[in-house]
This record gives sequence, C-alpha cells and structure tokens, in this order.
Amino acid sequence: MPLPKTVKLNPDKRVLFLTKDLELIKKQLYEGLNLRMADLRVEDLLDDINTDTMTPAWVCFDYDPAKLARNAYAGLFDAGGDRVFKEDALINGNFEVIVSGQRKGTGSSRETAPQAEKWAGIRIVIAASFAPIHERNNVNLGQIMGNHEQLKRLQAGEEIALSQFTGQFDPVTRIMLEAGGLFPFSKELADGKLDLPKLTNTKRPMTMAEKLIASHLVEGQGEPYVKPGDPVMVKVDAGYSHEFTTAQVHYFLENEYGRDYQVQNPEKFAVFEDHLLYAKGVTRFKPFADKIGTLVEMQNAFQKHTGVRDYSAVGGISPGICHQVAREHFIDVGDFVQATDSHTCMGGASNALAYGVGATEYAGLIYSGSTFVQVPESIRFSLVGELQPGVTAKDVMLHILDTYAKREDTLNRVMEFGGPGLASISMDERATLTNMATECSAKTGICEADDVLWDWLKAQRKLSDADLKRMKARAVAPDKGAHYDGGVHEINLSQIKPMVAEPGDPTYGKLIDELGDVKIDIAYAGSCTAGKYDDFDYYAQVCREAVEAGLKVHEGVKMYIQYGSEGVKKYAEAKGYPELFARAGVEVINPGCGACIGCGPGVSESKEQVTVSAINRNFPGRSGPGKLYLASPLTVAASAFTGKISAYKEGMFAKLAAAT
Repeated sequence: MPLPKTVKLNPDKRVLFLTKDLELIKKQLYEGLNLRMADLRVEDLLDDINTDTMTPAWVCFDYDPAKLARNAYAGLFDAGGDRVFKEDALINGNFEVIVSGQRKGTGSSRETAPQAEKWAGIRIVIAASFAPIHERNNVNLGQIMGNHEQLKRLQAGEEIALSQFTGQFDPVTRIMLEAGGLFPFSKELADGKLDLPKLTNTKRPMTMAEKLIASHLVEGQGEPYVKPGDPVMVKVDAGYSHEFTTAQVHYFLENEYGRDYQVQNPEKFAVFEDHLLYAKGVTRFKPFADKIGTLVEMQNAFQKHTGVRDYSAVGGISPGICHQVAREHFIDVGDFVQATDSHTCMGGASNALAYGVGATEYAGLIYSGSTFVQVPESIRFSLVGELQPGVTAKDVMLHILDTYAKREDTLNRVMEFGGPGLASISMDERATLTNMATECSAKTGICEADDVLWDWLKAQRKLSDADLKRMKARAVAPDKGAHYDGGVHEINLSQIKPMVAEPGDPTYGKLIDELGDVKIDIAYAGSCTAGKYDDFDYYAQVCREAVEAGLKVHEGVKMYIQYGSEGVKKYAEAKGYPELFARAGVEVINPGCGACIGCGPGVSESKEQVTVSAINRNFPGRSGPGKLYLASPLTVAASAFTGKISAYKEGMFAKLAAAT
C-alpha cells in the first residue's frame, strides 16, 4: 500500500523517546508521560541501539512479525537487570513514532528489529543516523525515517510532504519507500508501471566495489560505469540463509507469491543449520525448544521446495558456520553475494562483494535473481609492512574500529583492503578483516586478488588450471585514479599491537599493555571470525607451549574452542590438535555459532563473570550477562593459561611456570 503524500502525527497516537535516562522511558511506557523534542537535546537520546537490544536471539524464535513484536526491545535492561520494555509494552503504549540518537540499528542484519517496531504500531523512526543494513530493512518494510528537526515540526502540528523524508534517498529507494516497501515496489516493477532512471556516467576509474557492481548490472540501465549514489538493479550470484532466518523467507515468499513459488539459480544458494544447534542446551533457551524446532522444520520445507544447497546438521553435528562454509565451498571470485546475516561480508576475502540483508530483501532477490543496490562509497586501507609475532588480523580490526569506525569514517562504506602488506596476510586472516567490516558499520569489506588467493582456491577447491583461469578473469582490482570518499589510509602492520575491545561495544578499543590486570572466568575461541584453519593453528601454538611448560588452563577458568566448519575439524584432527587441547584442559565443541549468539557453551551465566572472547561483537547480553572483552585468538588462548587478559609472547609460559 503506497504511503500518504504527506506526513502528520495522529493526535490519538504517541511519540516514544528512547532516552539515556531509562527511568524516563519507563514513565513514557507505563505512566503516560509525553515528551517533546523541543524540550530535549539529541545528546539526551540513546546512541548505538543495536539489533540485539531491539530483538534478542530468543525473540527471533517467533518468525511471525506480529508475535515477535510483543517483545520489542526485550534486550534493554535497567541497572537492576530488569527489562525496561515488558512484554507488549511497545504495543500497549499506542506509539506511532520512536526516537533515538546516533547510529540506530547497529549490529546484526536481523530484520526482526524494524519488524518488531512496525508490527507494534511504529510508522515513523527518528534518529540522527542509521546503520546501513538497518536503514535498508526499514526501507524494505516501508518505514518512514526522519531526523529530529522534522520531528519538532511534526510535534508543532505541521504537516510535512512525504518527499521531505524520502528526498534523502536515491530515486529508486525513494520510489520503493513511497510505494510502501520492497514487495509493492517489486510488483509494480514487474507489471511495467515503473521506469527506473538510466545511468549516464561516462567512462571513469572505479573502485573494486564499483567495478563489481558495474559487471553485474541488469540489462537496459545504460553504460556500465557507476559512481557512489547511483541506484541500480544488479544480478545476484549466490547467497544463503540459516535456521534463524529461513522461516521468515519461506513465510514471506508463500504470502507474496503463493505456495508454488520458485527461486533462481538454486545451486549457488544454500541453507545452513548452524546458529541454534546448541541453543537447547542453554538454560534460558530451553523454554523455546519447540519454537526452535519449528524454525528448523520450516527451513527443511524451504530447502525441499527450492532445491538450494542443504547444509543441515547430520546426527546433531552441523557442517559448519555459514560464512566459513560458503567461502570454502561456493563463493567465487567476482561474485555478488547476499545472505541473511550481517557477517556475510566475510566472503569479501575472496575478492567478492558480499553483505547481509534482511529476510524481505533476501526473499525478493532469491525469487527474482536480482536486487536493488545504491552504489556505496568506499574507503581504502593500504597495508604495508608485516604483523609482528603475537599480533593477528583481529588486532588490525580492533585498531580500525577504535580509530576509523569510532569517527564514522567507515559508516556505510565498502572497506577496501590492498597494498603490499596484504600479501603477508593469509586467506583466513583476510576473512577476519572482511568479516568484521560489519562491526565498523561498513557496507562490507573486500580484498584485492593475488597469488595468495589463487593458491588458496586451488588447494581448497581442487580447481583445474582452466577453472582457475576463469576465476582470474572475474577478479576486480581498483583502477588507477579511483576516488575514495572515505579516503586512502595507510596501515603499517608492523606497528599494530595486541588489543582488546572493552565490554559493551567493539569500538571500545584498548591496548593490552595499558589494560591492567583483568581476571577472567571464561576464554571462548570460536565463531566465524575465529574458528578457521589459521585460528586453530594459533590455539594449538599457545596450548602446545603451555603444555610443554607443564601448565593447564588456569584454575577457575573454563576455555572452549569451537570449530568453524567440518573442514576445519578434519584439519585439526589430522594435526592431532584435539589430543593437545585435551591435555591442556580445553573443552572442544563441534562446528556451530554457539556462544557468539548466546547459544552454546562459553556463555556467561552471571553479571560478575568476565569473558575474553575471539568473537566479533560484544554488545551487552549477546553472549550472556557478564562482561565480555573481544580479543585475538592468540590473546584468548594465552589468557586462559594466565587467568587474566594477556597478550601472547613466545616463551611466556616457561617464565610463568618457573615463577610458580
């Protein structure tokens, strides 16, 4: 249904301000307090509201948006540990506008976050800025997004033209939003009722992302040269969903296109059972066992109906985390990849353009084979030098988060990695660089192609020379003179030092040398970011040195190591790593997402517990109620043996053993 041509507030509805003073939120929810933007400052409003806060993992077990809306903002807790938003609080509050500060919707790509708002009655979302995937999900749902000045005008009784809200977007996004969202837009487009703007760019030097998008343009859009901001339709090569999201995809496709719907190119799309495999073993998720079972059943039905690749668990063991398995098995050089998870950008290590989308957008693209893209800006990181011993790609990303992401230099931009230093970084470590682009609120990350990539592909895929030649022909490299809106930044790898992100947000970076003594209770080593082949070599390196020094995991500390894929598990077994880990006192877990999303061993159980973890994000409550520090695989493993957060240094355990 198209949106009205003008926007005004309904006098019978209310505006909810998400203030930093949580007691003010409660008074609005439960005591009828009404606030006005004219009496508040933007600084009074909550910043960085992440999608885990809006719809925690357990809320997403309801694939029906009307049901999950009952627990909107269930992840926002007060100082006493109580939910600020009780069940049905947002629905019962009779709100039509919700207001926050900077960077609304950071974190995962879960579309359940804006769905919860929409199905609770919200139709206007006000913020100073929006995380890119979250903004797109709002567009796909037909949600109006505005700023605080516009809200002041609305609360003063003004009626504002819809175009003043949609004018911030490119012409196609504007049409899509004004049409009421993605599905109404797609129907009008298919019926020939919409004329999309044609590209008029002359030949120009392009970044890697621009070149890859230009090579995937749907025919009839003009010359194959694009620039940031251009609205285009592009062909999608590959994608995937998992049991957390597939049910909604299936649900939306049946509702929109009927039970006989078909999808495009199923051999390059997949479903994974990786996210919730261990959820039933987590105490707080046991009440949701039936709902989890339903999600898996719906994913199985979707897979059988569509014939996409099937990576379901066999005998209770998953083939692995979707991002890791996808890059091992079917993401090719030069691919344009979309999947229902924010860490889809991990595929960019293979010189592909890959990023996460919501269930609505994924349903539309897997049905049609194409999707809408607004060409993103880019920021380039030119790597020089080599990492010092004890330093990993995770430390590089923690440095980038603490420096560039904190300044919003990376916001909604493609992070392009290249330069002579890239050759010193392995494919698994490159995957860490691109994986954590989403923590930077970037669009995605992409690495240049080189001999490291070709050697990895040949070994990983057993490619013939002819196949490898075809792969090389699809590679993209930046043109000389390409423009980077975010600038070109040189990072001297030799100057990077071991870091952590302190609890609460991945951008809270700190050098370990300046951290002081932080005693730990849990060391978790796993996730898509840190469950790869190289990561297991890191864990084994530390454990071997500790065992040889006569040490085991520190008393009072539990260390968990979880495989990222079946392939990684077989590799580790061939190396004898499980036996080594057992001697060190480490618990090893079969492939899966696990503690990273609070669904498996390694999750904290109390607010007092401290975890050092190799996962990619540490938003409050994501991996249990405790304090969670992000660190590199080497730091996590070393800390397990010292009992406190410690940077790994060769020979450290011999000194420790001698001292004790």
